Amino acid sequence: MNLTADVQWLSSVLLASVRVGAVFLFTPILAVTQVPVRIRVLIVLGLAAVLVTSLPALPAHTPHSLGALLQSGAMELLVGVVMAFGVLCAFAVFNVAGRILDSQMGFGVADLIDPSTQEHTALMGAFLSMVAVMVFFLIDGHHLLLRGLAYSFKTVPLGQGLSEMNLSAIVAQFGYMFAFALMAIAPAMFGILLLDIGMGVMARSMPQVNIFFVSFPLKIFLGLVLTAVSIRYIWPMLLKVFTSIFTFWEEVLV
Repeated sequence: MNLTADVQWLSSVLLASVRVGAVFLFTPILAVTQVPVRIRVLIVLGLAAVLVTSLPALPAHTPHSLGALLQSGAMELLVGVVMAFGVLCAFAVFNVAGRILDSQMGFGVADLIDPSTQEHTALMGAFLSMVAVMVFFLIDGHHLLLRGLAYSFKTVPLGQGLSEMNLSAIVAQFGYMFAFALMAIAPAMFGILLLDIGMGVMARSMPQVNIFFVSFPLKIFLGLVLTAVSIRYIWPMLLKVFTSIFTFWEEVLV
């Protein structure tokens, strides 16, 4: 039995896997360390093969040397990293929001181990990040992500790279991370601010009361209650956060 392989198709799959791997492995979607590396590589190669097969036509210029293949791979890696930056900023919104909320509630000294990076992360940040990943899959965000990847191969063909780097879009996406983070925890922050003002007035009027031990549990209780109540009302903000990923891709994939 003779087996034949299309070199052009194989090189295209290899280049596409670099872009797909950067998008998935540099973001919280497939970055969980408990998933074996072999499984993650197979998933990336499978998605790359499906996306390349769905293309209307393969790239006209296929690299025929190792140097040309490495150069095309480097350009694909740059495209994938830029696309992954948009996804990472969207999910970082909830981590930043959790860190700000932790410092306001007094949870700043209580860190958890993030299973995706094996690094210390904020308590509320880990909770909000898990909620974000759950919501992302509930709204079929992974399907939109695959469509966006297919769109990227039509806009930026394999091996050609970005014609120019849209720095203004990158800076704007980075700024959205902090803006959306403050929007997510604005009710809890405002409630804790009012509590701090009340505790300050109480400390001036009743100096014999230990305000630190009184305000610490009150901040935790108020922060958790306001966060739980506000989660059901931040659905439009969540949609804007995830929509910003694809808006960013449309701006940078030129």
